[in-house]
Amino acid sequence: MITWIQRYFQSHFKTIFAVLLAVIIVSFVFTIGAAPGIGDGSRRGLRDRPFFGYNLALEKDQERLMGDAGLSANLRVGPFGGLDAAQIQNYAFQRAATLHLADLWHIPAATGAEIEAQIKTLRMFAGQDGQFDAKAYQTFRDNLKSNSRGLTEADIARILSDDVRAEKVNNLLAGPGYVLPADIKNQLTRADTSWTLATATVSYTDFKPEIKPTDAEITQFFEQAGGRYDIPPRVVVSYVDFPVTQHIAGVTVSEAEVRAFYDANPARFPKPADAKSPPPAVAAPNAGADFAAVRAQVEMSLKVERAQKLAAKAAADFAHDLYVAKATTPAAIENFLAGRKVAPKAVAPFSRDEAPAELGRSPDAVAEAFRLGKDRLVSDAIPVPTGAVVLFWKDVQPTRKPLLSEVRDRVASDYAENEKRKRFVELGRTAKAQLEARLKAGDAFEQAAAAVATATGLKFETKSLPAFTLRDRPQDLDFTVIGALEKLEKGQVSDLSVNANAGVFVYAADKKLPDLTEANPRYAETRTQLASFTARLGASAYLSELVEQELKKAEPKS
Repeated sequence: MITWIQRYFQSHFKTIFAVLLAVIIVSFVFTIGAAPGIGDGSRRGLRDRPFFGYNLALEKDQERLMGDAGLSANLRVGPFGGLDAAQIQNYAFQRAATLHLADLWHIPAATGAEIEAQIKTLRMFAGQDGQFDAKAYQTFRDNLKSNSRGLTEADIARILSDDVRAEKVNNLLAGPGYVLPADIKNQLTRADTSWTLATATVSYTDFKPEIKPTDAEITQFFEQAGGRYDIPPRVVVSYVDFPVTQHIAGVTVSEAEVRAFYDANPARFPKPADAKSPPPAVAAPNAGADFAAVRAQVEMSLKVERAQKLAAKAAADFAHDLYVAKATTPAAIENFLAGRKVAPKAVAPFSRDEAPAELGRSPDAVAEAFRLGKDRLVSDAIPVPTGAVVLFWKDVQPTRKPLLSEVRDRVASDYAENEKRKRFVELGRTAKAQLEARLKAGDAFEQAAAAVATATGLKFETKSLPAFTLRDRPQDLDFTVIGALEKLEKGQVSDLSVNANAGVFVYAADKKLPDLTEANPRYAETRTQLASFTARLGASAYLSELVEQELKKAEPKS
């Protein structure tokens, strides 16, 4: 749901998205709570934004809305359920709407028995078998007592009680759910059809046709590529360098500091191997000897680390002096640099995915360069592997379409790859026709594949799969095979499915449909599942509409 409220949050209340991220990574000890120092003072100049009993103009209400929803969601899906911030936000909005309906419909608070039953359904407290694990629940309660953010069992009980009430509302909204017999039969067919398959796999990597494109073909391919070869925007900057080498000579370290640095980072300094004699089967630890063997390396690493800090400080002081001098125009910057007798170094224009060697290949330096512009000509100090730099913005070169001569090698390579794939697919059509003819003539699939391999020059690797259903499919079943089943009948061969490394033919040696009558116990089970799903979809659509209407009421008038 992309609405004004999401943009509003992002512009005015970045704190709430930090809260959302915190919610997502919560594991066994929840830390959701009101952050200190956040209160009504942050809403100066903002009008109220009412939303089902919350005021979205107040950060404390936002945190309560999102925090409660985040805790509820994590209890339901477990700490590693994979919900992102947008999903938590949508869930929070719909949960608030659901509880609003619960209040309107006078649905009472959950009883102790209902809360206990709810706890036993939560994935947070499920064991490896998926069932409620009393030990996991007790561990959660013990950890609650020691959490530092003030979350209590009373908070959990309140969330669970609200969830029970929300579930009752959802059940009322969902109704019985409706499903057609044809839908049930389609689902049973997909899930319970028994397949006996054979596959023939051919390596795409080993397929190496001779492709020698002409100039005309390369030119045509380039002209039809649209913006594929456009050169992205490039920033033009210069920089003042603060290298580590300028500071390392002034760094002194004591013997105790070198040893302490080694003891804190032993894995960084493995003892050099003795090429003359193999190590003993079990080497006795000897910290003193190991340190002595790498002492010079440790000392230099410590000096470099401290020199990097000095370089970063020098760059920060330089940037601060620029700020104090109010050097915010090209002329003022030039005068400042002339006064310091500093000459910025040039860097060749670069794009967002090109980290120049002059800037230590630092992605942070590239990101900072693209934050500069006419309104911000000078960067802050930026640490780089070789020390630190301060950048000066010059220009941005817009996106442009290159000449073919500039990208000819790349175009020729792409043309060759495109042509290779086309030929592979075309050869696959030929091979499929030959396979089908051989099978129709009475050959076994492996025999047919061997004959076709000889005729086409392809090398097939065949494999037989015992009977299975998609409901109980083998764990290692390739999704390429699953995708081919949708249009496959008994005795048919699929088209060649091509992925990055191989092409696969799928042969349906046998296909047995399940019992599609109501006498099949799975018929009633499937009907119940589909009815529940469609009912939930209807309830969710109603709540989404309710949320949209409520948000529109609070939308600022233009």
